[in-house]
Amino acid sequence: MDFTTITQYDLWLLPLLSGLHTMFFDAFAQILTAGVTWILLYIILFFIVIKNNETMGQIGLVVLSVAVCILFADGMADGIAKPLCMRLRPLNDPDVRPMLNLVAGMADKNYSFFSAHAANTFSVCVFFMLLVRHLWFSVAMAGWSLLNCWTRIYLCMHYPSDIFVGLLWGAFVGAAVYIVYRRFYNRISPKLHFISSQYTRSGYALSDVYLVMNVILLTILYAIVRALTLM
Repeated sequence: MDFTTITQYDLWLLPLLSGLHTMFFDAFAQILTAGVTWILLYIILFFIVIKNNETMGQIGLVVLSVAVCILFADGMADGIAKPLCMRLRPLNDPDVRPMLNLVAGMADKNYSFFSAHAANTFSVCVFFMLLVRHLWFSVAMAGWSLLNCWTRIYLCMHYPSDIFVGLLWGAFVGAAVYIVYRRFYNRISPKLHFISSQYTRSGYALSDVYLVMNVILLTILYAIVRALTLM
């Protein structure tokens, strides 16, 4: 696949989006891009699913749906698109590498197009946005996904177009999986309407929604503190 024209725009955007590199942001981006950093968020999301669903069938359906989101998002990116397109990552392209301000120690032999980080996180984000249906929860989840996307550009692991396509694919997968989820959910669950000020429109407790938002914030604060200690 010929990325010549797209790369011209990417090389214009990449320095603007990656910004001026500093020791703090180098460490901050590396911490946030690591999947292990977000383990507590994954645990809390699983916790609120268990707490806000009444039967094992309902819980299992949500867990299966999230797994399907990741399977299709990651499978298309790493299993199909990257081997077919074979676009080198910015930090691996000998023609592009000299133009970049690279972070020391960053390396990945996998291909660039399109971003599995973007597709995976945004598919899960969109699914949970539709599942929970709360404005600030949606903002927090979108912020989590976009922050992960920023790290991939900052670390020169992906071009902006890789991220953009990953987000589009992730949004499609998350929405499609949710539509299928609702069809199965309606078969095993009564149709309830939640109008209490203590719950979202889909029946998730606001206290649990705020818990997820706080975990995202605390994880970012942890990354900031840890990055400062590594300077």
